[in-house]
Amino acid sequence: MSTQTISNDLLEECWITTDADQLSREFDREHFEITHSLAEHPLLQIPELMELADRTKRDRPGGIYYDAGKDIEVGQRWDQMPAKQFSVVETMERIETCGAWLLFKDVEKDPKYKIFLGSGWEKIKSKIDPNLKSRILREDALIFVTSPKRIATYHIDRECSFLLQIKGTKTIHIFDRADREVLPEEEIERFWTVDNNAPVYKPQFQARATSYKLRPGNGVHIPVNCPHWVENDDNVSVSLNVNVQFKDTLRANTYRANHALRTLGLTPRPPGQSPTMDYLKSHSVAAASAAKAALHKLSSLRKSS
Repeated sequence: MSTQTISNDLLEECWITTDADQLSREFDREHFEITHSLAEHPLLQIPELMELADRTKRDRPGGIYYDAGKDIEVGQRWDQMPAKQFSVVETMERIETCGAWLLFKDVEKDPKYKIFLGSGWEKIKSKIDPNLKSRILREDALIFVTSPKRIATYHIDRECSFLLQIKGTKTIHIFDRADREVLPEEEIERFWTVDNNAPVYKPQFQARATSYKLRPGNGVHIPVNCPHWVENDDNVSVSLNVNVQFKDTLRANTYRANHALRTLGLTPRPPGQSPTMDYLKSHSVAAASAAKAALHKLSSLRKSS
């Protein structure tokens, strides 16, 4: 049996090996350590990732993000990263020394990597919740490749995720998303509305984070909007990340409505305190968005007529 066949067979099983009861009980509720069986998978090793970088650059230029810098701070905004000095392939070749952080996006769109969201992933979702599939808006697989001692800066995400460590060791620090000293309502509102970099790192609260030491074979589950940052050890790191974004327009639109209300000088109720108010806010935002889209379409028609 070929190595490729064995690798594909591995991805057809539940490659997250954490207890099913914990997955079901804590998914998108708590952050927790996980275990997995993909640390030796050939497609996640540096030689194959070099080829993936070359293919992605050629076939899907928007499918990869990278930057390189030696003195990245925990609280540094993603839009303040150093300018690129090398091509993505050259950066991969210099990964040991150039202080790089590379993100391969939507790797399932590459023919060789589509199996990462195949039958094994479907089995994992069924272990979490037989009805999970109906709640999902979007799912994707990412790969991170990081230089020694590089930091991935503080941020929150719209998705919940499973971060699986493949090569090297690093530490991820995850905060409680319900701690409003760490993550104020205003920052969440701005994040969902106008600024992906809205959450601000507050070093005085670092001790409140839970720190997970990641090594090949383990990983962590991160719920939606949990603040986190990552520090790599003195080694090259490779991680696989599988994201799930929910069809949760109620929460997103409530935050957007609250942002608008706050700009008017009001102090809106956070989501979850009043289901009726959340419903009204969400539908108001949806109606406003639909009206804006209709006006944009009408304007386009007038310009073309």
